[in-house]
Amino acid sequence: MLYGASSALLVRSGLGLEPWNVLHQGLAERTGLSMGVVLTVVGALVLLLWIPLRQRPGLGTVSNVLVIGAAMDATLAVVPDAHGWTLRIAVLVAGIVLNGAATGLYIAARFGPGPRDGLMTGLNRRTGLSVRLVRTAVEITVVVTGFALGGTVGVGTLLYAVSIGPLAQVFLRVFAVPAASDGSTVVAAGQPRRAILRR
Repeated sequence: MLYGASSALLVRSGLGLEPWNVLHQGLAERTGLSMGVVLTVVGALVLLLWIPLRQRPGLGTVSNVLVIGAAMDATLAVVPDAHGWTLRIAVLVAGIVLNGAATGLYIAARFGPGPRDGLMTGLNRRTGLSVRLVRTAVEITVVVTGFALGGTVGVGTLLYAVSIGPLAQVFLRVFAVPAASDGSTVVAAGQPRRAILRR
């Protein structure tokens, strides 16, 4: 839900979107569908690409497809466009920070990657190319395609690109599930280490 809300804030700032949402906005402009619906449809289509890549979805993967688009549309319905540079910049920064928090929570939960991240890791495994190269190529492709379709590229797109990694790392540390100490009475049996995120 935080992903959808944060992306909606970037839309309302009018200063640029995340790479994939540039594509989603461009497709929404061309099809007349809401951005949330387009996001959901694209997520489902990307998930189909996991089949030849032999990727396995998790609860987080399916939730990503079903929840983010709905949360985005709900937020867009109640948050108006920002006007004036001060408010637009504030909304942009709030959206990026909230997206970083959402990323930290999502990764810490360890219920499976989102469709787009799974596509990148799957292509990495199948092609042997580095994750960095695959991610860069995919995101440049979606940004250019989205921009050609009418999606918003701007200073927000660049700010998101350079800040989301550090923000995600900070919030991942904040939300990481702590390891159980030896002799803990909370976990009495089983193999808890498999279910706990290692730092």
